[in-house]
Amino acid sequence: MGSSFSATGTGAGTLERFMGVAGGIAVRDAQDLMAWPFFSLAKSKRVRPIDFRMGEVSILVEATAEHGMATIWDADVLIWLASQLVEARDAGRTTSRLVAATPHEILAFTHRGTGKASYERLKAALDRLQSTSVATSIRQRGARRRHRFSWINEWREIIAADGRAHGIEMIIPDWFYEGVLDRALVLTIDEGYFALTGGLERWLYRMVRKHGGRQRHGWSFELAHLHRKSGALSPLKRFAFELRAIVARQALPGYQLALDERYGRALLQFVPVDPDLAELAQRRIARRPVEKSA
Repeated sequence: MGSSFSATGTGAGTLERFMGVAGGIAVRDAQDLMAWPFFSLAKSKRVRPIDFRMGEVSILVEATAEHGMATIWDADVLIWLASQLVEARDAGRTTSRLVAATPHEILAFTHRGTGKASYERLKAALDRLQSTSVATSIRQRGARRRHRFSWINEWREIIAADGRAHGIEMIIPDWFYEGVLDRALVLTIDEGYFALTGGLERWLYRMVRKHGGRQRHGWSFELAHLHRKSGALSPLKRFAFELRAIVARQALPGYQLALDERYGRALLQFVPVDPDLAELAQRRIARRPVEKSA
């Protein structure tokens, strides 16, 4: 690989390359992405925009007909990026918006398969992240100001002379990069998140983790409010049906869910549960690198 990548059109000139570390780091997510509707919750192609407004917050997410909108599964790449950047910052390493990686590093971290089919799905995810356009007032001075960006400004494969792919490089936008490097805007999430298969339950976990945190008495939301914040295309009745199924399965790692009716309103309640310490220990052991004998 070369040592730098010209960030054409980003206003950043030439960026120095940042490389993450393999394995053994905490999984971290950007709070802004956890709290607001930025991604499609369906695996089928979505081209209908998300046009969300609540108070001073406005979000417009637009997709291309060719690739469709970035999905909540595609956002796993952003979770990998956030985890790497925060790990490097805390270790005193220099970071950059130009990030280099191997597909294997991203796929292994997000608990995906590492074969050819998984690599092709990763490239499709990168295309959706690059082609999805976001305009938001979040972290802007005044509700009328918007910051417009794509989740990935540019990305490319690094191909050797023999035609084999050696890795990828991607440039991430200022909005995401600045939010991740602010300690107040990142949360550690459970690795079990990657095992969640449904788009709604993945979105719900991020919402619950953001708002419920580790508060002893938990939190609650009206179902109609959750439906609005999800950006889902399904009607409220279908949304509520799917939510009840998630509650019945108790699908979210680290939280106990319950439904309640108050004054004619349906509410979702969630409280943190004590983690299984033995399970956490096993996870730490599994993440340790295996030492090779001399």
